[in-house]
Amino acid sequence: MAGNNRSEIRPGLRVEVILKADQRSGKRTPGVVKDILTNSPTHPHGIKVRLADGQVGRVCNILSNP
Repeated sequence: MAGNNRSEIRPGLRVEVILKADQRSGKRTPGVVKDILTNSPTHPHGIKVRLADGQVGRVCNILSNP
């Protein structure tokens, strides 16, 4: 599942994000959502989140529900 809709994202969800530094390479980083940073209901590049470890990136894939 893609992470373009804010309604699909919630804290505790396991996701893959693309960090700002990895945008060119497209390297994905797995993690657990701590905070949702995007306010709009959708975003074409993915909803921006803060992971439990503090990293910030845009959701590119939803791995599983809590």
